[in-house]
Amino acid sequence: MKYTVSAFIVMAGVLSSAGEPLVAHHGAATFDTGKRVEVQGTVTEWVWSNPHCFLKFEAKGADGTVRGWVVETSNPPDMINRGWNRRSFKAGEPITATVEPVKSGNPVGRLLEVKFADGRVLSTEGPVAPRQGGPGE
Repeated sequence: MKYTVSAFIVMAGVLSSAGEPLVAHHGAATFDTGKRVEVQGTVTEWVWSNPHCFLKFEAKGADGTVRGWVVETSNPPDMINRGWNRRSFKAGEPITATVEPVKSGNPVGRLLEVKFADGRVLSTEGPVAPRQGGPGE
């Protein structure tokens, strides 16, 4: 019995670590490619991590209901080359996000562009420029 439990724990660990790369990288099948939705909201969290960065924000719908959005970008090195960094967003900051939504209609998608109240714009589209020295953060 003790051997069976230990073997189960080891196998669960091996399977969960082996499956992570498969789950982490995906195609565009879930996204409504070509569709763009502009959403005004307030940043709740900016997650700077591999294999994708995530922006979380709350937005009020036409019916007045507040929905929590989670949108993904590319990986940190690509984002640095596009002018983004780990401090690009602050919780409570108002933004207008252009998103390629998922087909299901849930408040999830791929982030294409962010406009800030001060007029700044960050984009995830276009070529990735090579990094010019330093970490860019």
